[in-house]
Amino acid sequence: MKKIILLLCFINVSICTSQTIVKEDQEAIIAVMKLQEKAWFNNDLEGFMQGYWKSDSLKFYGSNGLTKGWQQTLDNYKKGYPTKEHAGNLTFTIKDISKISDGNYWVMGTYYLKRKVGDANGVFMIIFKKINGEWKIIADTSC
Repeated sequence: MKKIILLLCFINVSICTSQTIVKEDQEAIIAVMKLQEKAWFNNDLEGFMQGYWKSDSLKFYGSNGLTKGWQQTLDNYKKGYPTKEHAGNLTFTIKDISKISDGNYWVMGTYYLKRKVGDANGVFMIIFKKINGEWKIIADTSC
């Protein structure tokens, strides 16, 4: 009987620990996205891109098709949002953050871009991976 009680206690502690880790991961991912909103508001596209994996393997899929690589993605942002008026104010509404596997989550939501040259809104699904202790976007589909 003692073994069964110990086993149940162990299972309970494991479940609680796992839930705590997921919650901490989700909060850290949200913090990255909040920093991106702030950088975007300041028309700091390099700062915005700090949320992305700085790798040639980064993938971004949007209205212009597939872009590969951190630098190319930054160059596309600079071309599409050359001024503060074009960049405007970006906000994310997160609808779901789900664990894919240890160190990997997908995030689904909507984005709202308020700007003088016309608002732009859409949806996104991004994949975050913990790389060297930091959460980075490794794939982004926004439309």
